[in-house]
Amino acid sequence: MATLEANFDGLVGPTHNYAGLSYGNVASTSHAGAVASPKKAALQGLAKMKALAALGLPQGVLPPQERPDVRLLHRLGFRGTDAEMIEKAAKSDPTLLAIASSASAMWTANAATVAPSLDTEDGKVHFTPANLIEKVHRAIEPETTRRVLRAIFAGPRFVVHDPLPAASSFGDEGAANHTRLGPEVGAPGVHLFVYGREGLRGDRPAPTRFPARQTLEASRAVARLHRLPEGRAVFAQQSPAVIDQGVFHNDVIAVGHERVLFFHEEAFLDEAALLETLERSVEGFTPVRVAAADVPVADAVRSYLFNSQLLRPPGWDAMLLVAPEECRETPTVKAWIDAYVGDGRPIREARFFDLRESMQNGGGPACLRLRVALTDEERAAVSPWIDDVHDALVRWVETHYRDRLSADDLADPRLLDESRAALDALTGILGIGSVYPFQQNR
Repeated sequence: MATLEANFDGLVGPTHNYAGLSYGNVASTSHAGAVASPKKAALQGLAKMKALAALGLPQGVLPPQERPDVRLLHRLGFRGTDAEMIEKAAKSDPTLLAIASSASAMWTANAATVAPSLDTEDGKVHFTPANLIEKVHRAIEPETTRRVLRAIFAGPRFVVHDPLPAASSFGDEGAANHTRLGPEVGAPGVHLFVYGREGLRGDRPAPTRFPARQTLEASRAVARLHRLPEGRAVFAQQSPAVIDQGVFHNDVIAVGHERVLFFHEEAFLDEAALLETLERSVEGFTPVRVAAADVPVADAVRSYLFNSQLLRPPGWDAMLLVAPEECRETPTVKAWIDAYVGDGRPIREARFFDLRESMQNGGGPACLRLRVALTDEERAAVSPWIDDVHDALVRWVETHYRDRLSADDLADPRLLDESRAALDALTGILGIGSVYPFQQNR
C-alpha cells in the first residue's frame, strides 16, 4: 500500500491585509500599512498548487476562516449588530479590528502537527491543531481549524485531537517547527521537533529580543498524543540568537524531506548533537548546510530561502526546491542556488514562484502548506484535491475577492457580508459542510 506525501495549502482569505501584527516576523512588521490585494494573493497561491499537482504531487486545499471575527469583538466587550461592533471597534481601537480581521490562517504550516499512520502505534493519522497562543490574531484560529480538519479528514482512519492547553508553557505553533525525515515517504519516519524555549523550567538559553513561540513541553506533548514509538521523536532547540534575528519559526531557517535536511549553519543551538542523532536514526541521512559566509541570516530571512518547499516529484532521484521569487532577487541566495543546486546534488532543481502577497505578510511557500503523508486508502477517503476544484476556485476568487484592501477598508461592514458570502459558496465547492460559526448559527 503506497504512501505519498500530500500538501494541503491554505487558501488566502478575503480579508488579507497588511496590519503588521506579528512581532518578531520582520516581513510582517516591515510591510505594515501597505495596501494588499486579496484577489492576487489567492490566485498566486492557487497557481502554486496547480503547478505542483502537475508534477504528480498530491495537492489538497484548506479553506480560510471567517473574518472579521465578530465573536472576538463581542468577547472583548463590543455590543450591537455585527456591523455596529465593527464600526465601534474601528473608531475606538483599530488594532482590535485588525486582529479580528487577520487572514493569517492562510499559513497552514501553523494549523497543526501531523503524524502519518505509518509511524503511529495505533496505525492512524494523527493531527493536533496548534494553539498559537503567542499572537492574539492567531490564537482565535484553533477552534475552526479543528472543525475543518475533522470535516476533511473524517472517518476511523484519522484522529484530530484538541489543541494543547492555551498556556504559555505549552505554546504550540504547529508543523512550522516539525519535520518528518526518513529514507523515503513510504518508510517509517523520524519526527524532528524544534523548540525555542522550555516552558516549565526555563534554565535553557532563550532569545532576548523576540519571543520564542514553540516550547519543548508542547513538542513532547504532541509526540505523546500522536503515539510515536520510542526513538521516533527527536527534540532539538532552535538557536536563540537566530530567533532574535527574525527567525520566528524553524521553517524560516530549515526544511527537510525524506533523507535531506536543508538548513542554515546558525539554525540550531547544538547542531553537532542533532546531526549525530539524525545520522543514527535516518538511513542515508543527507545534511545540506548553508554557511553564514555564503548566505547571511538577514538574507535568508529576506528571501525566505529555507521557507521554500523541499519535494521529490514521482520519478525524481533528488529534490526539487520550490522557492519564492525573492530568492532569485537576493544576490547571495541566488549565488548559492547556482553553485549548489543541480544534477548530481541532493537538490536537483529550484523553481521560483511569485507569492509576493504572502511574502510581504511574512510567509513563503512552506508557510502556505500542511504536509500530510497518506496511504492510497487514506487519500481515497479525503477530498477535495486541487485538480478537481482548481478552475472553480479561480472563478470563486474572481467573483468574491477585492482587488485592493487597506487598513481603513477593514471598517467597511460590507467586507463581513462579502466574506461570509464567499465562504458559504466555498464550503459547497469543497464539500465540507457547515464549518463556520455564521453557518451554524443561522
